[in-house]
Parts: sequence; C-alpha cells; structure tokens
Amino acid sequence: MRVSAYRRKTIGAALAAVLLVGGATACENGGKDGGGKAAAPEASAQPERPVAGGSATEALTAAYKKTSAAKSAKIRMTMSMPASAGAGGTVEMTGTQGWDPQVMDITVKGAPTLGAGSESMRMIMANNVMFMEVPKDSPMADGLDGKRWMKLDITAAAQASGDAEAMKKLSGMNAMDGNQDPAKQLALLLSSPNVKHLGAEKVAGTDAEHYKGTLSFEEMLAANEPSKVLSEAERAALVEATKKAGIKGYDMDVWVNKDGYPVRMKVAIGTPQGTMNMDAHYSDYGSAATVATPPENETFDLFAMLKELGKTGAGA
Repeated sequence: MRVSAYRRKTIGAALAAVLLVGGATACENGGKDGGGKAAAPEASAQPERPVAGGSATEALTAAYKKTSAAKSAKIRMTMSMPASAGAGGTVEMTGTQGWDPQVMDITVKGAPTLGAGSESMRMIMANNVMFMEVPKDSPMADGLDGKRWMKLDITAAAQASGDAEAMKKLSGMNAMDGNQDPAKQLALLLSSPNVKHLGAEKVAGTDAEHYKGTLSFEEMLAANEPSKVLSEAERAALVEATKKAGIKGYDMDVWVNKDGYPVRMKVAIGTPQGTMNMDAHYSDYGSAATVATPPENETFDLFAMLKELGKTGAGA
C-alpha cells in the first residue's frame, strides 16, 4: 500500500520537530543503567560549595562535580536554530531532564512546523527513542490510525536512512549531547582559555555568580588540565562528536548559585548552518527523573513508515 501524501506531510512535520528539539535534547548512547530513570545523587559525590572569591576554575570545577552527581533537574529553555539548518525556528521547553542516563519529559511550544499546526507538544525520550504526543486538536491526529503518540528510534532511523544529509542530521543529534548536559557544559567552559568571573548577579531573584568563556574547536583539541574533569574517554568522545556535528565553537555564560549549581546557562553554538542559541534555567537538581514511555498499542511507529516510504520511492 502506498503511503498517502498526507502521511508523508505528517512524518515530515514530526521529523522537523525531532531535529529542532534534538539540538537541545539530543540522545546520548550508552546510558549507564540503560533504563528510563536517572539515578539519585550520592551524598559522597557532593563537593563543598565553591567559596566566594575563589578562582573561576575552582568554582566551576566544584559546580561540575555537583551537577554531574545530581544527574537530573527541572529545565526551562528557549532555543533557536537558523532557518538554513533545515529545521529552523524557536522553541520553548519546560519539564524534567536527566543526563545519566539521558532521559526527558518536556512540553515544547513554538516553531511553525512543530505539531503541524498545534501550539504545543509533549515529548518523551528514553533509550534513544523519541515519543511525541499528538494533541487531539492537531491535524496530524487524522493520519495516525487513532494512536496518541508518534515514536521514532533516532539511531535506527539515522542508520537506515538512504539520505546522507538526513542521516548526518539525525546521527548528529547524538553529537549535541554535550550541548544540553549541564555538567558537560561546565566541562566545556573549564576548557576555555579565557574563562572569567564577571561578578555577582541575580537570576530569577536568586543570588548567583556569573562566569563567561569562549571555546573554539581548535582550543578544545588543545585543552589539557582544565578539561580533566572529564575522563580521557569522555573527552575523546565529546571532541569526536563535536567534530562530527561540524561545531565551530562555543560562547558560554553560566550563573552558579550559592549551593554550587548552575541556575542558568546561555550558550551560542557555531554550526555550519549558522548560530544555534540556547538559554536554559535549571532548578530542583537531584530529583530523580523517572520517565514512563507510552504503551505500544498507543504509538505510531514513524520508523516503520519511513521504511515504507523508502519502498515506495518517496524517500525519507
């Protein structure tokens, strides 16, 4: 049976949403427990809070350790991508995010393609699989056989795609892991040769210390001691992922509260298509992120439909 033009449009809109949101909520392969729950932080892993007036490196290293140990937080983020990226636009995301393992449960608003006419969409991710809930009032609902959720195995779709550019974009989402994991954000900032402390500021009424730095890809390759918060394997993986994604460099601002956690991160990422901007606010660190994925009988498999599109010559 040939896939209808309407379903092709539905799938196209869904893929655009995945690619756009993927810049900030991309998947990380090899989560440590392989499940949909981020482990709670261990008390022994919590370092002392950074001392006011201490060096930027000391404060950010302590913040990295606390953030890495927390493994999850609530997030409120605005992200924009250039139109030349193929999934351009601006989205707002609120919800819960875990980074060890990589999971999320967020509501996304914005971007013309998102939800094919709907104002918002709930997105859940676990084990490198993205689930998108289709609102009842969305025109997409008519093409999904009455199912409530669209499901896409990102890795499988990337590997099976016959379109080199589509494969690059989908597989490149894994490369964006370091751009949405707040701990790795701090590791990147620690690798900057020009990181500086700009002083105390208020963030949403909270006292915080403001740090800033830039990092080119060449400087990332040359970084040594400041980046040792990552293991050699982690650093090599991050460098390789950055290279694969074609990222040219980062311009980062981080605000760390009195407890030693980043409460705001603002990052401009240079890509071949233009600059991607992210402005994220974090809270409630360490509240374990539990993500329940939808039952199979309520999901419409986009990957299966992509394969059918390929068989009919429609392309992915």
